[in-house]
Amino acid sequence: MTETPLDLLVVGAGPVGIACGIEAARAGLSCRLVEKGALCNTLLGWPVETVFFSTAELLEIGGFPFVTSGPKPTRREGIRYYRKAAAMARLDVRLYERVLGASREGELFAVATERGTHRCRKLVVATGFFDTPNLLGVVGEELPKVTHYYREAYPYSGTDVLVVGGGNSAVEAALDLYRNGAMVTMAVRETSLKPTIKYWLLPDLTNRIQEGAIQARFETEVERIEERSVLLRTGSERWSLPNDFVVALTGYHPDFPLLGALGVAMTPDGKVPHDEATMETPAPGLYVAGVVAAGVEIGKLFIENGRRHAAQIVTHAAASLGRPLPVTGAFPGIRTFQDGD
Repeated sequence: MTETPLDLLVVGAGPVGIACGIEAARAGLSCRLVEKGALCNTLLGWPVETVFFSTAELLEIGGFPFVTSGPKPTRREGIRYYRKAAAMARLDVRLYERVLGASREGELFAVATERGTHRCRKLVVATGFFDTPNLLGVVGEELPKVTHYYREAYPYSGTDVLVVGGGNSAVEAALDLYRNGAMVTMAVRETSLKPTIKYWLLPDLTNRIQEGAIQARFETEVERIEERSVLLRTGSERWSLPNDFVVALTGYHPDFPLLGALGVAMTPDGKVPHDEATMETPAPGLYVAGVVAAGVEIGKLFIENGRRHAAQIVTHAAASLGRPLPVTGAFPGIRTFQDGD
């Protein structure tokens, strides 16, 4: 690609990446989003029946109202909302274009993808964390019966399923599987379920465990996965469980090679160094947005607070490029809801 360098390139087209694109458009900056999958690829990987924990107002980006049919948005409503926000802002989004690496070329960044090289003055990494699961690290984890993502229960009806994990994702999966005909056992490494479990899920699961509808094994880890069984360990006790499928929902973590290639190293305690006010890293012109900014502490950043990074980044980037931000509500390139879509 030999085109004029962009003012801003955003790697990742999830909700926070889209928010960065909208703010850049409003500031009059040339901007492009590059995404290795679909728009809002992470949300597409969520369980089909997911309901957001937050209200719609806390998930809004770009000032576009998020109207939902219930008190909290569904996954489908979220995908539709963020897609429409990107369309209204007329964002330049390149989908299914995986980033292969990045380097410095003087004052520019050169971001190489499967389709060429994008050059930009400022670079935002908003890659999230959902694409890299925390592996169990046991023999048999590579078997086709094992998955680290859960979408719906129907393929598992009538089978023995082990759900590994004690967080929201594991609880939701276990309840959904049980209600759709699977025989469910949960293996939870901790002594109890996580205190962050959604308040409407905890009594439901507790009752199912107490009545024996779902078997829960606490302080239990997976030691080996075999074709028709799973070897579990509780303390010094080892025992085999008949098993058809393993749904390992043990969390995910960000992937940091793009930052490392540009000289931004993780701190010893697993954090990404950056200025909290501007989201700029020690590499001038390189920003982090959304959950990737939290490093390994992914529980600290969500759409609700990560979306605010967009305005912080664009304000700083525009100032350093000598582009004063607009002071009126008339932003170039942005459509309104009255325009229709």
